Amino acid sequence: MSYPMSKPAEGKPGEPGMQPGQPPIAAQPMPGAPPMPGQPMAGGWMAPPAAPANCPPGLEYLASVDQLLVKQKVEGLEAFTGYETNNKYEILNSLGQRIFYAVEDTCCCTRNCCGHHRPFDIKILNNQSKEVMHLSRGMRCNSCLCPCCLQKVTVEAPAGHVIGYVSQAWSLCKPRYKIQNAAEETVLRIKGPCCTWNMCGEIEFDVSTSDESSFVGRVTKQWSGLAKEAFTDADNYGISFPIDLDVQIKAVLLGAVFLIDFMYFENNTPKDKTKVKN
Repeated sequence: MSYPMSKPAEGKPGEPGMQPGQPPIAAQPMPGAPPMPGQPMAGGWMAPPAAPANCPPGLEYLASVDQLLVKQKVEGLEAFTGYETNNKYEILNSLGQRIFYAVEDTCCCTRNCCGHHRPFDIKILNNQSKEVMHLSRGMRCNSCLCPCCLQKVTVEAPAGHVIGYVSQAWSLCKPRYKIQNAAEETVLRIKGPCCTWNMCGEIEFDVSTSDESSFVGRVTKQWSGLAKEAFTDADNYGISFPIDLDVQIKAVLLGAVFLIDFMYFENNTPKDKTKVKN
């Protein structure tokens, strides 16, 4: 028995019709329609995926990723004059799509008088310039000789609702941090190297479980090039973590990058960057 062959699709005037064996043409979104989840939006932004249950608004971007790249923007005024400006960062996924944009909100007097020791507020914004996370650090000592006054960053999502903390743990030789939930229970730990300077190489901060029995991820300060490293304090960081990690803990891990940046890499002179701080 023979089966009738399907008639080739008729094309529009001036366009070829569909031929037998030709793969179907993928459906194109209608003009003005939102992009499919995970596809890039205008301006290189990642389209918002479906929000998981109990996810703070705006953090659904973190649910489907296991890597992030944090790129600090180079400020021309700061590079040429040394005048400290508010830091700005892009936060990207592994495909280079922008997820968030972070801006520091600190007065000029505090920035230029206190340097990298300064207290800060950092707003993390989505593609609609809406604040989805807020990071805050008070003025505290940066020396291992004062274990009673260690660094601490409060992570809020949205602003006003605390989801966790990044707390510095006392250590004589290596940088150590605790990733804590809203109840200040330690969920993860971060341990860095004794020397936080590496010519032409990466500097790695390992992320482990609370009892330090298992490795679960890494915060990496990437080499940005000799000119950028020597004359600016704009740095690049990579973060890796389990894809099924709680979204709120992923957000707190992201907050740890900013504390590490301010404590060890915010100074813009080679002499200061070679110092080891505990």
